[in-house]
Formats: sequence, structure tokens, C-alpha cells
Amino acid sequence: MRILIHTIFYAPDLTGVAKYTAELAQWLAERGHQVSVVAPPPYYPQWRVQQRYRSWAYTHEVIDGASVHRCPIWVPRQPRGIGRIVYALSFALSSLPIMLRRAWRGTDLVIVVEPSFLNLPITLFAARIAGAKAWLHIQDFEIDLAYDMGQLRRGRRVAEKIESWLMRRFDTVSSISRRLVAKARTKGVSNESLVLLPNSVNVSEVRPQTSISPLRAELSIPEGRIVALFSGSLGAKQGIETVVEAARILKDNPNLLFVVSGEGVSAEKLRVLAEDLKNVRFLPLQPSDRLNDLLNLADLHLLPQQLAAADSVFPSKLIGMLASGRPIIAACRTGSDIAETIGGCGLVTPPGDPEALAAAIAGLARDEDARIRMGLRARERAVKDFNQGTILPSFEHEMIERASHGEGRVKAGSSVPTFPE
Repeated sequence: MRILIHTIFYAPDLTGVAKYTAELAQWLAERGHQVSVVAPPPYYPQWRVQQRYRSWAYTHEVIDGASVHRCPIWVPRQPRGIGRIVYALSFALSSLPIMLRRAWRGTDLVIVVEPSFLNLPITLFAARIAGAKAWLHIQDFEIDLAYDMGQLRRGRRVAEKIESWLMRRFDTVSSISRRLVAKARTKGVSNESLVLLPNSVNVSEVRPQTSISPLRAELSIPEGRIVALFSGSLGAKQGIETVVEAARILKDNPNLLFVVSGEGVSAEKLRVLAEDLKNVRFLPLQPSDRLNDLLNLADLHLLPQQLAAADSVFPSKLIGMLASGRPIIAACRTGSDIAETIGGCGLVTPPGDPEALAAAIAGLARDEDARIRMGLRARERAVKDFNQGTILPSFEHEMIERASHGEGRVKAGSSVPTFPE
């Protein structure tokens, strides 16, 4: 099949949407599909374009078998409010001629990844020109997230009507969790168009290590000291300040070390907040070939989340945490996708409550048997529910069925089910 992917995040960016979109494109290319990607130069989560790329140039490269067309983008230093809209609009407009040219040359399926929402009309237009099926894959509900987090304040009702109108024009709409799929249904998408497409992990590459992570020696962390790890982008929706506040509460516990690994708009603020804490250590974003070492550095993983983001996102970093075979403490709403996913694999505390988070960390740090038990369950859940070797073949089957006939249905037992009435 000829597949065209439209995305505002792509490799070599290492986290979030970029990682999972690139893995999907690579897998499809390895399966023999002709994959073209239209994306900006890499810039996330640092919010600055990587050195060997240029913000305002059209370029082309091949990454892992996928043909990647880079389009100009304006990247703000602080992505909020109008600046965030202008940033997304800059890529949407610059990518328009490339999307139309690739569509005109022929394609069978056009996939757009949200965010960015502003790419949706361009993807639809390109798909109609090509006579191809249009597939919307939602990683975050960007409109809801922007208003719930206070990044935008006016015009919500109009924005939601436009969002619903656009979503209903796609042949297929998928998202990464059952609640997010259900949310798409409330926005008017028909059951026949809906597909669950979870993010996935290569469980052979991310796995529990039989020996101590080499990062522990490199960082001179004494044997026996418990590492509570947060890894990923340091952005507003994560609520990572709660982790630093919990570390402050536990600053006199000599057996605990908090490690924060990542980059993003909140990085400097967090470093200032923790500058007097000897039990907090910051690491830069680790390269992909050190991901398993990083995840195995943890004795327990930390996953904070802003309450306002609970119904619009499902943090993809959770999947790697599970695959590493370590327990997870999530600061999230009870009954959320996160809470259900880590059931039996960790603990849940209220979002924005550093005292509750600190108590959970201290308790689990003392209980090695519980950490081992929860870690084993976490690994089992990753292999069962988020295994790349199961999810991606099921997606390919669904993709071919829908692109060929427009009415693909997933057979019973598939990992990528549709949702009948």
C-alpha cells in the first residue's frame, strides 16, 4: 500500500508522539508498504530545532525505510496561547503544498496524527484529491486539553463544533485508549469509524535486566539506595512539580533518590525548585539505545499528571514503565485510564497532592516484596496488552481492510477492536 502520514512530531525526536509515529512508519516500511511522512524538523521536547536541521527549509531524507519530507515551522520559546496556535498553523500551511503534491502522485491511505489539530483539514483535502481513505489517529484531544489547561479561554463552543465536523469526515478515527475512543464517539464519530489503536512497545528491547543497570554505576548511586524515576518530556500537563515537592517532604530519608530524566519547557523551573535538594538528580533526555538502561535504573517509576489533562491524554511513557518490570506510582484521578492500566502494578495517589505521593513512595520503598510482585504484574501487562508484535500486525490488517473496502471490521480476539453498539 501507498501510505502518507501527516504529523507535527517525528523522529529523531525521542519522546511521545514522535516515537510512536516513527515506530509505526518504520514497521509499515519493513512490511513492504510505501510510506511517506510529511513532518517539520525535529524540535521536541526541547522546543528548539535540532542542530543539523533548519526551521525554514524544505528538505527530504529517508529514515528507517520511510521517505520523510521536512517542512518549515516556527517554534516558540514558550508554547502557550496564541504562540501555540501560530506554531501549529505555520507547519499546517507550509506542509500544504507537499501534502497535495504527494497526494496527487497517488496514495491509498492518508493518516494524520493529532496533535496538531490544524493538520486535519489539510489531510482531508489531500485524501480527497488522491481518492484515498482518510484516517485520523488521536494521541491527545488537543482542543479539550488547551481549554482545560487554561491555554485558551475563548471560543470553546465554536472550536468544538469545528472539531466534531472535521472528525466526522474521516473514514476512520482511532485513539490510544478506550476512554479516548469513547470520547471521540461523544463528539459525533460513528461506531463504524472508530478503532482502538494503543501505543505499543517492543518487549524484546524494553525488558527487565538481569543485572543492575549500568547507569547506576555511571551516576555513582550506592547499591541499595531506592531510585524513584520520572522520565519523559518536562511539560505543563505532566504536573512534575508534585514530584519535586514530594522529594522535599522526603529529603531526610537517606535511602531514597529522585531522578528526573528529560527535557521540556518546565525543565529550568524544576531545577530552580529543586536546587536546594540533595535527593533530586536531573539527567538529560537519554538516547534511544539507553532507554532500557534508564528504565531499569528505577526501583519504582513516578507518573504524575495534571487533573485537567486526565480525560484528554493517555501518557505513552506508561507503556515503557510497564515493560521494564518496575512498579509505578501514578498521581492521577481514580477511574482514569492510567489508574485502570496500572491496577495491581503499582499505586494511585490524588493528582497535585505531594504528601500523598510522598507517603506512597516511602511505603513502597520499604516494601521490597511488593515492588517485586507489582513489577512482575507490570511486565505481564505490557506483554499482554501493549506488545508491538501483536498490535502492529492487527493495525496493518485493519488498515488494509479499510483502505481497500472502506468497511474493515476486526475479527474477534484482535488487539485493535472496533466498537459496535
